[in-house]
Amino acid sequence: MGTHTRAPSANRPFPDQGNEQTIRETIENVGFQATLISNIDKNIKRSTQVCKIHVNGMTCTSCSSTIESALQAIPGVRKAQVALATEEAEIHYSPKTVSYNQLLETIENSGFEAMLISTGEEISNIEFKVDGLDTDHHTTRLIEKSLQAISGVQEIIIYPELNKVSISYKPDMTGPRTFIGVIESTGGGCFKASIYPKGRGKEARRQEEIKHYYRFFLWSLVFTIPVFLTSMVLMYIPGFRQVLDIKVINMLTVGMVVRWELSTPVQFIIGRRFYFGSYKALRHGSANMDVLIVLGTNAAYFYSVYSLLRAAYSKDFKGTDFFETSTMLISFILLGKYLEVLAKGKTSKAIAKLLELTPETTILLTLDGEGNEVSEQEIDGRLIQKNDVIKIIPGAKVASDGYVLRGESHVNESMITGESRPVAKRKGDTVIGGTVNENGVLHIKATRVGSDTALSQIVRLVESAQMAKAPIQKYADRISKYFVPLVIILSLSTWFAWFLAGKFHAYPKSWIPSSMSSFELALQFGISVMVIACPCALGLATPTAVMVGTGVGASQGVLIKGGQALESAHKVNCIMFDKTGTLTVGKPVVVITQLLKKMELQEFYVLIAATEVNSEHPLAKAIVEYAKNFVEDKENPAWPEARAFISITGHGVKARVQNREIIVGNKSLMFNQNVEIPLDAEDILAKAERMAQTGILVAIDREVAGVLAISDPLKPGAREVISILKSMKIRSIMVTGDNWGTANSVGEEVGIETVIAEAKPEAKAEKVRDFQASGYIVAMVGDGINDSPALAAANVGMAIGAGTDIAIEAADIVLMKNNLEDVITAIDLSRKTFSRILLNYIWALGYNILGIPIAAGFLFPFTGFRLPPWIAGAAMAASSVSVVCSSLLLKYYRRPRKLDNLVIHRITIE
Repeated sequence: MGTHTRAPSANRPFPDQGNEQTIRETIENVGFQATLISNIDKNIKRSTQVCKIHVNGMTCTSCSSTIESALQAIPGVRKAQVALATEEAEIHYSPKTVSYNQLLETIENSGFEAMLISTGEEISNIEFKVDGLDTDHHTTRLIEKSLQAISGVQEIIIYPELNKVSISYKPDMTGPRTFIGVIESTGGGCFKASIYPKGRGKEARRQEEIKHYYRFFLWSLVFTIPVFLTSMVLMYIPGFRQVLDIKVINMLTVGMVVRWELSTPVQFIIGRRFYFGSYKALRHGSANMDVLIVLGTNAAYFYSVYSLLRAAYSKDFKGTDFFETSTMLISFILLGKYLEVLAKGKTSKAIAKLLELTPETTILLTLDGEGNEVSEQEIDGRLIQKNDVIKIIPGAKVASDGYVLRGESHVNESMITGESRPVAKRKGDTVIGGTVNENGVLHIKATRVGSDTALSQIVRLVESAQMAKAPIQKYADRISKYFVPLVIILSLSTWFAWFLAGKFHAYPKSWIPSSMSSFELALQFGISVMVIACPCALGLATPTAVMVGTGVGASQGVLIKGGQALESAHKVNCIMFDKTGTLTVGKPVVVITQLLKKMELQEFYVLIAATEVNSEHPLAKAIVEYAKNFVEDKENPAWPEARAFISITGHGVKARVQNREIIVGNKSLMFNQNVEIPLDAEDILAKAERMAQTGILVAIDREVAGVLAISDPLKPGAREVISILKSMKIRSIMVTGDNWGTANSVGEEVGIETVIAEAKPEAKAEKVRDFQASGYIVAMVGDGINDSPALAAANVGMAIGAGTDIAIEAADIVLMKNNLEDVITAIDLSRKTFSRILLNYIWALGYNILGIPIAAGFLFPFTGFRLPPWIAGAAMAASSVSVVCSSLLLKYYRRPRKLDNLVIHRITIE
C-alpha cells in the first residue's frame, strides 16, 4: 500500500464559501453595480466531468446495457455510455453529487471488474521512480512535505516498496522537471528521480487478456483431446477398445471414469469464468451468453454424470455419456474468445499508432537573455513544459506543439494531417507534436504540451468516437435484451418436442443412433440450440466497424466523431459549401484599387488599414496585408488609432481615424449608413463581380472615396470535386455572405447551380433548415468559425482545414487538411463503413436465423444431418470472430479511384 496525501486546500477553489448575495454586496460596496446573470446550462456544463473506466468481463450487449442502466440510475450521472468493443465506460457526471469511486463501485456491484482510466478533472498525473526511497516513514514524509510546498500539486501517493511516487498536479502551474529538482534536492541529494517506466495502458491490458485466453485454451486442450480420443477415436481401435470397455463396477467402464475425471477440471476450473459471468448477470435480472454456455455445458455434463452413476448401480443399464460435448464446447468457446480478443485488438490499432508518434526523448535548450544557446540537454519527452525551447534535428520527431524560433526545414505531417508532401517551415510557423523533421535544424518554442497537444486531442477525439453508439445499434441492443431468454425457451421447446416425438414413436427407431436413446437424442438437439445462438455477433456488428472506420479516417486526416456522424454522413444527398476558405483558397488578395477622390494612395490605405486591423475577417486581413506595401516598416507597421470601431457582421466595419469617419464594406452597408454610391463605383463593382472578385466600397466622411476589388482564387480541383459529387447523386449548393455577382461567378466556375449569397451566419443556418424541411439530408462544409451555426444545424457538419484546431464543437467531421477531396473521402468512408455494419448485421442475424433451426434438427428428418453440440459451439465462436474480421477488412479502405489520378490544373494529387 502507498501513503496517500492531498496537498493543502489553498490550491483548490472553495465553491461553497459564499453565495450570490454576498458576492453582489461585496462588489456594490466597492462602488460598482452588480446584477446576477443566471446561466444554468453553463453552470451545468462547467460542473460536469467526463470519467473513463475500463470494464472487464463483458460478453455481449446485454452486459453493457446492464452497466449503462446501473450508472444512469445514480443521482448526478448525466450520461453513461458503455462500449462492448473497447471495453470502456464513459460517464458524464457531477463531481459535487457523485464521486468516481461510487461509479467504480456501481460497476463492480453489477458483477464486472472496473479500473479507472481518467477522472476528467483538469489535472495531470505523472509517476517517478525514486532511487534511495525506502520503507522508512521519515523518508517518505520528507519527500511528501517537499512536494506539498509546490504550488499546483494536488495529490501525492508514495509506494515505498516500488520506489514510486505518483503526483497529480495542475500543468499550468508546475511541471515534472520541478518535481525532479525538488525530490533530488531533498535529503542532502540522496535521492535520484526519473520518469517511472510505464506500461502501454490499454494495449498492455489487451495483451494480458489475449495471454489469459490463450493459456486457458491450451489447458482445456490438455484435457479435451484425451476425452475426444477416448469417446470418438480409440473406441474403434482394437486393443484400446477392450481396455476402455473394462468394467470397473457393474456397467461402469474405465472409459467413462477417465472421461469424467478429465472433463471435470474443464467444466469447473477452466470454465469457471462462465459460471461467474452467468451468476452476475442473473443476479441483476439479465441473461447473457455465459448463461447459455453454462446451461448447455451443464446439461451435457450432469446428464453424463447421471449416466455414469446409473451405470455404476445397474447391471443392465446401457447409457451414453456426453463428456466430450461439454469439454469440446468450452474449448471451442475459449478458442473463439481468444481469436475475438486478438481481432478486437487490431480494430484499435489506429490509436496505438497515434500514441507511438510521441518521441521518447528530446533536446532541451537553455538560452541566455538575448536568445543565444547556452547549453543543451537530452531529456525524456514527457518532461517538456510549456515555453521550453527544444531542438529538433533532421530525422527526429517534434516533441510538442509550438512555433519555430530559429531555422528552416521541411516537416512531414502525414501521420497527423494525412498531407502527403512535406511542409516548409521557417521562423514563426507552427509545428505539430509527433511530426517528423526532414532536413535542417529547428529551434521550437513549446506552446502546448501533454494532454493539450493536437496529437492528444486527436487520440481523445478518436477514443470518444469509438465510444459513441450509432443509432442503428439500438436495434441490436433491443434484440439482445430478449435474445437469451428466447433462446432458452427455444432450446427447452426443442428438447421437449423431440422427447415427446420419441416417447410416442412419432419417428422411426432407425433415426436414433445406436449409441443413444430417444431422450439423449432430444437432449443433444436442445443443447445444440442453446450453444449455437450467438448474441455476441450482434453486439459487435456496429462498434467494431465504427472503431476501424474512425481509425482509418484519422489516419487520412478525416476525424469522424462517432457512430452518429457515420450513420448520418452515409445518407447525405445535399452538401452546402461556404465560399471563402472552403471553395476558395481563403487567402484573398487586393487586385484592383480605384480612387474616386483626390488623395494619396498611401493616405487612403493607412486610413483603411487602421480601421480593418481590428477585424478578424479574411477580407480585412487581405486589405491590411496589402496596405503594408505603403509603409516603411512592413514587419511591424504602426497604424493610427481607430476610435468607436464597430463591426457589422456580414456587411463591413466603421470607425473614426484621425478625426475622419471611415466606413469599409459592401453596398448594403453604404445604403444602411445613407452613403450615396456614385455610378462610377457601381460600374467598378459590377465589373469585379463578373470576374468573380469581391468589390469593397470605402467611404470617408460619408462620401465614397474608392473601390477595392479582392480576389480569392478557387482551390485546385474545386470543379472536379463538385463533378464527382454530382456523379455520387449528391446535390451541391453554395452559401456565402459575399455579394450575388461574385457568388454567381464562383458558382458558375465550379459548376454549382444553386447559389445563395449575402447570407449572414444565422441566415446560413436557416437555409440549412429550409433544405432539411424539403427532405434533404444536409451536410454543411465550412471553416468551423464563421459557419458554426450552420455546421450545428446541418445533419452533418464538416469543418475543413482545421489543422491543429481539431476540437471544433459544432463539427461532426473534422477535415484536418484544406483539401476539398476529403469531403468525398469522408462521405465515401461513411458509406463503406455503414455498408459493413449492415453486412455484419445480415451475417449475425442470418447466422442465428439459419443456425438455430438446423441445430434444432429441422433438416434431420429429410437428410439425416444432425449438428452435434460441440460443432454448434464451434459455429457460435466462429460467428463472433467472423464479424470482427469482417470489420477489420475496412482497414484496407482506399479513397475513390476518381481522386487517385485526379489532375487538377496541372497538379496531380498523390
